[in-house]
Amino acid sequence: MTSTIKVNTVQDVDGNNIINENANTITIGASGDTITIPSGATLANNGTATGFAPIDWQSSIKTTAFTAVSGEGYWVDTTSGGVTVTLPASAAVGDQIILVDFDRTFASNAMTINRNSHKFQGGTENPVYDTSGQTVNIVYSGTTNGWIPISDDDVADEGTVPPVSIDFLVIAGGGAGGGGQFQDQFGGGGGAGGFRTSTQSIAVGTAITVTVGGGGAGAQNATGGDGSNSSISGTGITTITSEGGGGGGNSTQNSGTANDGGSGGGSSSNGSGSNGSGNTPSTSPSQGNDGGSGASGHGAGGGGAGAVGADGTGNTGGAGGAGSASSITGSSVTRAGGGGGAGRSTGGAAGSGGGAAGSGVNGTGSSATVNTGGGGGGGGSHNAPAPVPAGGNGGTGTIILSVPTAQYSGTTTGSPTITTSGSNNILTFTGSGSYTV
Repeated sequence: MTSTIKVNTVQDVDGNNIINENANTITIGASGDTITIPSGATLANNGTATGFAPIDWQSSIKTTAFTAVSGEGYWVDTTSGGVTVTLPASAAVGDQIILVDFDRTFASNAMTINRNSHKFQGGTENPVYDTSGQTVNIVYSGTTNGWIPISDDDVADEGTVPPVSIDFLVIAGGGAGGGGQFQDQFGGGGGAGGFRTSTQSIAVGTAITVTVGGGGAGAQNATGGDGSNSSISGTGITTITSEGGGGGGNSTQNSGTANDGGSGGGSSSNGSGSNGSGNTPSTSPSQGNDGGSGASGHGAGGGGAGAVGADGTGNTGGAGGAGSASSITGSSVTRAGGGGGAGRSTGGAAGSGGGAAGSGVNGTGSSATVNTGGGGGGGGSHNAPAPVPAGGNGGTGTIILSVPTAQYSGTTTGSPTITTSGSNNILTFTGSGSYTV
């Protein structure tokens, strides 16, 4: 037979309640006491525990963006790219979350915390953790200051966010080829648009204005039209402007002289005219190269971002200068090639990177590839009947941004094409627009 002894209160020798049962509440011990659970005993919770902050560690390793749950701990692995952790939409005082750099890769690919409308240590920015091996232990304090780290190792002020490092490629519109002309006169190739790169640390919230230049227009009996400038600008950043490519020369205008620009146009077969100068205005590193010089029987090639335009020989037009390669998109692509000059027998070859070939007798110059900043090909004529062939159009420019995926805001205008390469988002603008960091 089992007997049960029921008591309301048990006190120690000092008169403190050790067990006190009152109104269905059992108090064990007094304030300041240590309650010892014997070895081998188990403290089981079959009801609801309040006033405790247990952490339920998750067994799955987090390698992509996720939403955290209060009371849980997470291993965050950024080996393959930055990870954004979104905090709960609702929170109560005392809610706790722990985040750990699982493979010590935060310095290479940062962890970003999305506050999800709550403040973070009184701030309204999303903090970024970029120190290898960090452990971030945050507790919700209420609406005034929101989530507060009680441990976050080495990290900057949680009220601010470090600037974002962005790579830029800025290519202007290419110049058009010079138009053909009666009486054995041949147009020069258009110069490529200026080709410039930049890496800048830009404050979060900055709006970057992107302006993409158009290609120059080809015409009959005229010097090729210049390309338009491309640029990036914004408050607190260094403006980068690439100059439009210079138009190719035409024999009846300015004695065949070509125009200056990011890369210069090639002069026409009227040998008294001069070639166009590249890297105008001057930048360092150079944004382009000079066009070639034409002579009887051929126009010269326009300059490219990577090489000068060729002069040409005999009845063969000069080749356009080669463009320059960039791997900003994750693979090497050559852009901003010069246009070839026209020739009595053969037009000059296109410069690699979107430049266009010049024409032969009675031919219209080819147009450059769009969104490469290439130069248009020169137009040619050899006592041809009207209409006189025109020079080819220059290619429109392009602007490309490479932004760390972990810090990518997604706020754009102008509908850029967005791809990924490694741990970066790639924004390719073929028309004007903006990106807000």
